[in-house]
Amino acid sequence: MKYLVIIEKANDNYSAYLPDVPGCIATGKTIEETKKNITEALFMHLRGLAEDGLPSPKPKAKADYVATSYKKFNLTTKKAEE
Repeated sequence: MKYLVIIEKANDNYSAYLPDVPGCIATGKTIEETKKNITEALFMHLRGLAEDGLPSPKPKAKADYVATSYKKFNLTTKKAEE
């Protein structure tokens, strides 16, 4: 199974979590290290669930990007400014 992983830049490292697997998190100094660590964390998490007789969560999360054209909005006049 493939799970969506969210990787975020923190101050001095990266952190990662899996929206479909609550409590499964990891960190690393680089993106590559973080991906390695979250993969290991996921393996241990799923193994623990199996050992407890619990099912693995089904991957459901999706990701995409959206674009926006930001214009400064003047709260006084309630109009967009170029």
